[in-house]
Amino acid sequence: MTLTDKVLELAMQIQQIPAPTFAEGPRAEFVRDLFLKEKLKDVSMDSLGNVFARLPGKQKKAKELIVSAHLDTVFPPSINLQSRREARRVIAPGIGDNSLGVAALFGILWSLREREIVLRQDVWFVANVGEEGLGDLRGMRGVVERFGADVLGYLALEGLALGHVYHRAIGVKRYRITAKTRGGHSWSDYGQPSAVHELAALVTQLTSIRLPQEPRTTMNVGTILGGTGINVLAAEAKCELDLRSEDPAMLAKLVHQVEDVLVKAGRKGVKIMAEVIGERPAGEIPIEHEMVQLAVRCTQEQGLEAILTAGSTDANIPLSEGIPAVVMGITTGGGAHTVNEFIDVPPIEKGLEGVVRFVERVGESEK
Repeated sequence: MTLTDKVLELAMQIQQIPAPTFAEGPRAEFVRDLFLKEKLKDVSMDSLGNVFARLPGKQKKAKELIVSAHLDTVFPPSINLQSRREARRVIAPGIGDNSLGVAALFGILWSLREREIVLRQDVWFVANVGEEGLGDLRGMRGVVERFGADVLGYLALEGLALGHVYHRAIGVKRYRITAKTRGGHSWSDYGQPSAVHELAALVTQLTSIRLPQEPRTTMNVGTILGGTGINVLAAEAKCELDLRSEDPAMLAKLVHQVEDVLVKAGRKGVKIMAEVIGERPAGEIPIEHEMVQLAVRCTQEQGLEAILTAGSTDANIPLSEGIPAVVMGITTGGGAHTVNEFIDVPPIEKGLEGVVRFVERVGESEK
């Protein structure tokens, strides 16, 4: 069985274990057991549910490299996780984001052992929780808190996005906005405020804020909920708002504009409340940084174009604290966060080779 076959088989096993954000436990235990079977050192699970394992290097005093992949998916437990294998692709919810990324942790380990490569520095393999949605990167916050700043850096693995090298972290701020009114009957109390109407008007006002194309800045109302019946003036309605920008200053400006609208939205009989439910800090390392350049070279050596980009990933946390971090992908695919998510099988070989070379060569300048 080739390395690609082994990693793909493991990814399909991982995908079959439900792992919604905040409920990653069964998948985490599966990965912990695999780390133990591989006889890695210091295998453990922290209070958040992050799983750790250490591959010893030659030099005890060398700075450590942390290679991570997030365990959680966007899918609730009710989703059918059935997978379908075709000649050149696998279709399954969460297969690329991020079952393949987790499996690639073992792909790196297997490849290093097969080639009898002993690294200079220790490598910590980490399967972390809380990357998706309202997880708010809580797992990676715990990981960075554990290791501190005195590390070589972080490599975060994503199953999709082969050829993309993330070295900039997009700032994100999220709100849950609630409108409350007295409510009533749609006929007899007509003219009194409805929380649904008030919230709809507020969303229209917010989404009319003009956003710049450069730096790229976005706003999205991802969920909306309210009311109890078609002939009822709703007493309560809620929505969740996501704000993002490549530029921290632009995000701060947008946050100020949004909060100004929210403060002014209340009136007699209408109460508007906003709760911050997520905040992902921005950060970056320059293109010239050795980790970025190494990731580019390792990608190009596979005959692939290396695309430097920004994203909202686990790398946000180390980057925001000035700790070097990059994200690399394992293969191509599509349909991420949908039940028709798929990965392309042939490029996995190149993706694995790229990240193995990165792990093997990172930190060479510190010898």
